[in-house]
Amino acid sequence: MTELKNDRFLRALMREPVDRTPMWMMRQAGRYLPEYRATREQAGSFLDLCMNAELACEVTLQPLRRYPMDAAILFSDILTIPDAMGLGLHFVEGEGPRFHKPVRTEAEIAALRVVDARTDLDYVVRAVSTIREALAGSVPLIGFSGSPWTLATYMIEGGSSRDFARAKTMAFNQPELMHQLLGVLADSVADYLNAQIEAGAQAVQIFDTWGGALGDQAYLEFSLAYMKRAMDQLTPESEGRKVPVILFTKNGGQWLEAMADTGADCLGLDWTTDIGGARARVGDRVALQGNMDPSWLRAEPGKIRAEVDRILASFGSGEGHVFNLGHGITPDINPDHVTAFVDAVQELSPQYHA
Repeated sequence: MTELKNDRFLRALMREPVDRTPMWMMRQAGRYLPEYRATREQAGSFLDLCMNAELACEVTLQPLRRYPMDAAILFSDILTIPDAMGLGLHFVEGEGPRFHKPVRTEAEIAALRVVDARTDLDYVVRAVSTIREALAGSVPLIGFSGSPWTLATYMIEGGSSRDFARAKTMAFNQPELMHQLLGVLADSVADYLNAQIEAGAQAVQIFDTWGGALGDQAYLEFSLAYMKRAMDQLTPESEGRKVPVILFTKNGGQWLEAMADTGADCLGLDWTTDIGGARARVGDRVALQGNMDPSWLRAEPGKIRAEVDRILASFGSGEGHVFNLGHGITPDINPDHVTAFVDAVQELSPQYHA
């Protein structure tokens, strides 16, 4: 593989010295960019875009042409694993992802098998290797997966949900059945991420989008335990370097200590958790990623800069901070406001790494 020219992001994940705080954005390849919308139209649909390695590579690279980001992230979807299990993923305009065949019975769960990512999700593996070659060592590539619990909620509900009534009912009334499902998903997540690492991913992130919808003990039992099961199976090194793992639970600030206990290298924070307070709790054990509210990108550029300054000051001096949004950038954002965000991180963060 080509030598990495900018490893600032990987060094920050390992809490090693950097010259400034590295940054990337969740959903940085997305609908806020006109070039992304043009490529998606060319592909025909979102799923067609995900399944075309060359076009997935193109949209992954688009934000890097505009902004000096310190990492690229694979362009894909978090629901590729259940789709590979035969549930029939499709997208309904204005409603988001849906499955033709939800999983709700003992027989349906018993029929599920751990995916073989190299064959069942070969289009993702091809996209990773294509992107990695195209990056030519400019910045690291992040691979990712949805968390077992998050995948389970979509599979049981049949799509998005406000209250996760079916998933929680199964977890509380039939916990053994939920554990069976989550076990298959955890092992599938591990295989999927390992396949991405083999293809060239240099760091991986587990997106636990809906873990924060659970109560305290339920989160530990049904979400965190299965993320750890997946993480314990991951390839620890590639190309002579550790492959860092980022664990991100939206609305997960109350569980930071337990999340750090999993062995993750970095914890992602949403905007509901103060990053300085998080650092005081776990910062000597893990790096922290985050955590600007994506809605700040609707503000005037001067106010965006002030919020970046506030977050940098809250984290303070020293290593282990990757600047990011607290969740994905939304489609309505003016790309010029992203420029203000990126410029602020570049210009204001070096003072914290003297």
